[in-house]
This record gives sequence, structure tokens and C-alpha cells, in this order.
Amino acid sequence: MIAEAGHFALILAAVLALVQAAAPGLAHLFRRPGIAGLTGFAAAGQAVAMACAMAALIHAFAVSDFSVRVVFENSHTAKPMLYKVAAAWGHHEGSLLLWAALLSAFGGVTALWNQGLPGGMRLRVLAVQGLVSCGVLAFLELTSNPFDRLSPAPFEGRGLNPLLQDPGLAVHPPLLYVGTVGVSVAFAFAVAALWSGRIGPGWARAVRAWTLIAWIFLTAGIALGSAWAYAELGWGGWWFWDPVENSALMPWLTATALLHAVRGVERRGGAEGWVVLLAILGFGFSLLGMFLVRSGVLTSVHAFAADPLRGVFILALFGLIEGGALALFAVRGHRLSGRIAFAPFSRDGALLLNTVLLIVATGVVLFGTVYPLLAEVLGIGRISVGAPFFDATVLPLLSPLIALMAIGPLMRPGRDSPRRLLRPAGIVGGVGLLAAAASAAWGGWAAAGFGLAAAVAAGTVLLLWRSRRSLTRRGLGMAVAHLGVAVAIAGMTGGSQLADEAIARLPVGGSLVLGGRSFTLAEVRAVPGPNYIATRARVTGPGGLALTPETRRYENPPQTTTEAAIASTPLGDTYAVIGEGGPDGAVLRMFSKPLLPWLWASSVLMCMGGGIALFARLPRLRRRER
Repeated sequence: MIAEAGHFALILAAVLALVQAAAPGLAHLFRRPGIAGLTGFAAAGQAVAMACAMAALIHAFAVSDFSVRVVFENSHTAKPMLYKVAAAWGHHEGSLLLWAALLSAFGGVTALWNQGLPGGMRLRVLAVQGLVSCGVLAFLELTSNPFDRLSPAPFEGRGLNPLLQDPGLAVHPPLLYVGTVGVSVAFAFAVAALWSGRIGPGWARAVRAWTLIAWIFLTAGIALGSAWAYAELGWGGWWFWDPVENSALMPWLTATALLHAVRGVERRGGAEGWVVLLAILGFGFSLLGMFLVRSGVLTSVHAFAADPLRGVFILALFGLIEGGALALFAVRGHRLSGRIAFAPFSRDGALLLNTVLLIVATGVVLFGTVYPLLAEVLGIGRISVGAPFFDATVLPLLSPLIALMAIGPLMRPGRDSPRRLLRPAGIVGGVGLLAAAASAAWGGWAAAGFGLAAAVAAGTVLLLWRSRRSLTRRGLGMAVAHLGVAVAIAGMTGGSQLADEAIARLPVGGSLVLGGRSFTLAEVRAVPGPNYIATRARVTGPGGLALTPETRRYENPPQTTTEAAIASTPLGDTYAVIGEGGPDGAVLRMFSKPLLPWLWASSVLMCMGGGIALFARLPRLRRRER
């Protein structure tokens, strides 16, 4: 009965989404303002109904109710409880239900949080959110119902993909979904602005706050997914330019551009049409990611197998939502200001240039992701676009952006002069050149990476010193986030340009040398797990270092996975993976990854910076409401 209650809650949410979308228009059509009051109640009710539906699905997985089809296909009684619960969003139907529940939750929060907006604007925002929810819930109900029953009920389930049985994967999807769904609020504000033809400082503040929330969760979700790939897939890397990875990166890049662009609108006005277009594109990339992951056009460990009908439905939904918003922008965008209200050589000019570079980089990632699919559809043939293409195109675009990040915050907001910036620019540039010169022995990419990281860090520290008596929480948040970027660049550079690798088939007691250090395969033995049998090795190294990499053989479903063993210090990682082997020996693969732990630390710094800036904004909004 709980599954039926969850299905009823899903249908009720769809009805409430329809009321939420239609109430403002009906109130205007029939000149009954009271009807518009239903909008907020419908949004709050939809959020509650979707929370109940999600709870019902989690309950079905927790109690192993195999009469529910998705539980039978994605769970097993032998799985630990953590992975039973996480399996609720480890497949197409459940992850889409979570996506829709988060979309409804954002609508409920928008209804309850006034944000200092005029009542008419808030109603329009809620109506747009209701329209989006209608489309997603229709897709869920018509093609992907998570509460379908099986009769008779099987006694046992098929199990979850073993690659997804990882604590990081229990948390990664919800974090990433909060981010990708969060940009829908900025989209709703953008469409509402086109609808009304007016944008004010309150609108810009609200868009910035919601975009900041989405950006924080996108940052955390991408970092956690990257850490999972690094630890779980056993290839020693943290980013593969996989199309599904790119589908999360594109909304993050657009949200970053939107955060920079909306700051100018909030402070000085102008370029309003540009901000609205960025908000529309940001949610468009989220919907494109949904299509890539769920349409079946990609083969990826991240993708959900789906039938063509679902792909066509998602493509139609994408066309209606994004195409409709862009058409509205084409018709009514001229009502918004497109003028640039600041001098080119200023902090606002640097923000605008950074925004342009971010969008161009997003376009390059989009081209590299979609072009192979288009080539196959057009009959050109199968084309692979991998890391060499993205490294050769995206990195040169991001390099001037990072350089601007080092010097841009030191500029004055209104108008500045090159003469005034000679001293700070000299300090920042000098630090960057010294770091690049010290790194030149490792190659050009290492010199460029460490030089840019040092320049951004120097610029941020100099900014903190110069504004130490007038530093605001928003300024502090920006500085912490920029320091996080500097740390990330250093971690990426060290982990890629200074990395070392060694591989050998060793008997027990045999050794290999990595970076001048000797590592010994001390033992290989079988170890039973809760729902797998593991072959575990013990690798010893200098200073008493001990690593225990594994290969795991699962029965439900039958699959073999690798579990890397990683010893981390502030200076880098020592990474071990074993291949096929037995009690007499195994294939041992070792990596040295200098500074790579800095990459994970940088994501914490960036999220902290975003949180500081966000909570600096919320109290002012509450005071404005009172």
C-alpha cells in the first residue's frame, strides 16, 4: 500500500503543478485576483506531495519490496542498508523522481520565501516553475513510473551496479541534482522578467542568491563525482572529459558566468538582457544533461540505459521549455536594458570579459560533447572527441580568464586607470613569473599552471590586505572562493604534470620502483565481503607505508570491480591498484600523484566561499522583507 500511496502522491503533485502554472493566468483572464492566491499553496503542496512520493520509494528499497519493479531491478537483500537506500536514486526512474522532488522543493521554498520581490513577479516565477514541473512530472508518469508493480512478486532482486556501491555515490547524485535543478529557479526568474519586461535590484539579488546556491551544490557534486572516479575506477585519473561529466560541467560554467554578470546588474544596472540569456542557457544545459544521461545515446558508467521513447520525450520537453524561453527572449528581450553601464577598464569590465570567456569555453565543451552524436546521426561515422581536443581548446580559453581573476578584483568598480594598477599588477605578475620559472624544469604546462595558481593566490592575498578595514562578508566569500581556484589549479597541475606510474606482474615478495621508492607486494589473499568476494593485496613501502588494494567479484549482478588503495599526504597521493592474481602474486600498478589532494581541498574552499557570500546576502533580504 505504501507504493500505491507514493504513486497517488505523484499524481497529486502533477495536479498541483498544473494549478500552480495556471492560477496567475486564470486570475488575470477572469479578473479574479483571489485565484492567484492558489499559486503559493499549490507550490507548497506539490513540494510536500513529492517528498511523500520520494519517501515511499526509499521505503520500498529499504524493506526490499521486490513487487515494485525498480526495486527488483536495482536491489538485493544482501546489500548493506546504505546502498539499499542509495539505490532509490541509482537508476533512471528513482533519480528522475529525486530530480522532480528537488524541483518541487525549490518551488515550495520560492513560495514561502518572499525575497523582497513584488507580488506580481513572485507569482510569475512560481507559474514558470509550475510549468517546468508539469513537463517533468508528465515525463515521469507517462514513461518512467517508479511505482510499477510486478505480479507475482520475485523472491530476490537483481542487485545494483557494483560500481555504484560506494559511499560517495550515495551522496554525489543528490548534491549534483540540487545544483542542476537549482539553476531552474534563475531560469524561472529570467522568464518572469521577460514576461513583465522589468528588472530591478531585488530581482538581481534574488537571482544571485539562487544561482549561488546552485553553484555551491554543483561544485560539491562535481568534486565528489570526480573523487569517486579517481578512487573507484582504478585508472588513476580524476577527469576523463566523459560526455556525462561534461553535462554537469556546462551548467557549472554557465552558473559561474551568471554569478559574475548579475553582480554588475545588481550594483550598476545595464546588460540585463545578457543576464537573462545566461539564466535561460544555464537551465538549458541542465536539460541537455538530462537528455544525454537518460536518452540512451551514450554508453557511460554515469548514464542510465533508457529506451528511445524516453529520449524523444526528453528532447521534446527540452525543445518546449528552452525553445519557448528563447522565443520569448527574441520577442520581448528588447524591453530589457542591453547597454554596458561601466567602463571597459574597471572591475565590472573584467567581470564582463570573464563572463564572455566562460561562455565561449562552455560552447567549446558543448561542441566537443555533442558533435560525435551529430556526426553519427548524420551518417558521417563514429568520431571520438577526447581529452586531447578539450585540453587544446578549453585550457587556452581558461588561461586568460584565470589571469583576469588574479588582477580583476584589484580594479575599481566604476573606472580605473592602468597607471594605478602598475604596482599591484607588478606584484601579482612577479609572483606568478617566479612560480613559473621555478616550475619550468617540469615543462611548459607545469610552469603555466603553477604560475597562474601563484598569481591568483597573490592577487587574492593582496586584495584581502588592501581591504582589511572595509572587508565585507561578500568580499571575504569571493576571496575564499578565488583562493580555492588557486589551490585547484595547483592540485590539477601537480596531479597531471608531475605524476609518475609503474606497473609490473609481481610474485608475493616482489618489488617495483616508483619515483625512486621501492614498493613490495607482501601478500595476496581472499577476503569475504557483505555481498562480494575480494582479492586483497598488501603493499608495503618506505616509512612503514601499507596499502591494501582489492578486486571485488559480485554475484548480483555478476561483475568485477577494482578498489584502489590511496595513501594521502598534503604533498600528494600514493595510489595502488591490483589486477588479476592469486595467492602467489598479482599485477600491481602504482601511481604517484603530487599535490592532487589539493584538488579536493579546493572544492571545500570554493564551497565555503560561496556559503560565506550567500549568508552575507540572506540577512539583508530578511531585513528588507520586515
